Amino acid sequence: MKRDMELIRLLLLEVEQGKASAGLEAYSDEQQSYHAALLVEKGLVEGEVVRNNHGFPTVAAMIHLTWEGHDFLDSARNETIWKKAIALVKSKGVEASIELMKQLLVQLTKSELGLS
Repeated sequence: MKRDMELIRLLLLEVEQGKASAGLEAYSDEQQSYHAALLVEKGLVEGEVVRNNHGFPTVAAMIHLTWEGHDFLDSARNETIWKKAIALVKSKGVEASIELMKQLLVQLTKSELGLS
């Protein structure tokens, strides 16, 4: 399954707010479980992952954001900046890691604040 940064952001917002984020209904339970497991594995959220016999995540319980999760979400929270970052990545035809997305989001935020 391909990683979806939009879903990553929605899941982080869900954990922070303690309720389902608008937009999650567009994703299957399988997609949500897979991406929640990625967040746990990356250390952006504390949680537990249950895997099937083939090692694929079937359920991932996300308990709370870690420091890194808060940092990433703080960078990704602003909808305008998020959309600019996603559009830039897509326009270049590249895939972006969490680290690269965070750097890009921070750079765009600095630019918005006139801190380049």
